[in-house]
Amino acid sequence: MNRVMSRTFEAVLVRQCAPTLAGMKPGSIFCFHHSSLEVSRQKVCQWNEQLTPLGLTVQILLERPGSDSVIVFVYRHDRLEQMLADDAYQRFLTQAGYAGTDLAGLLEQLACRLRTQPEFPHEIGVFLGYPLRDVIGFIENHGQNFTCCGFWKSYGDPAEMQICFACYRKCIQTYVSMFERGIPIEQMAVPA
Repeated sequence: MNRVMSRTFEAVLVRQCAPTLAGMKPGSIFCFHHSSLEVSRQKVCQWNEQLTPLGLTVQILLERPGSDSVIVFVYRHDRLEQMLADDAYQRFLTQAGYAGTDLAGLLEQLACRLRTQPEFPHEIGVFLGYPLRDVIGFIENHGQNFTCCGFWKSYGDPAEMQICFACYRKCIQTYVSMFERGIPIEQMAVPA
């Protein structure tokens, strides 16, 4: 991918969110920097409108005015809502200090933590579809003692996770290639 292309919102969206666009993950997150926060807001609004009919939501979780950057969350609403409604996830989020079960409310609480906490809230992994054992393992082990490291630090079967990570890498490679060939993002996004 050429340098100019790699800095566009669309190129970052494809590279960072390919497994979510493909329906392999419930959510992906990325940081986008532009000289104007308003341009970033417009891009997020535009892509939310274009991807909502396919079951995807694009929203800003955090604006960083000092650096003119935003943290963008792309997710499959129904899939994420269903996953977080599971009892194990509900118990984990409650223990982490989250209140309620409504997805919009949970995302609001996550956004608040991003704004107010000095470090990245590690429970964000559950919103990104990381296995719960890996999110808990990361928190309990302070990021140490993992069995495998790829898109995140895993605390489960390393062979199983290497297969998962390889699938994600292949998906990203395929989606970036399709994007570079001019295939529209809407055509790459697998409908929910």
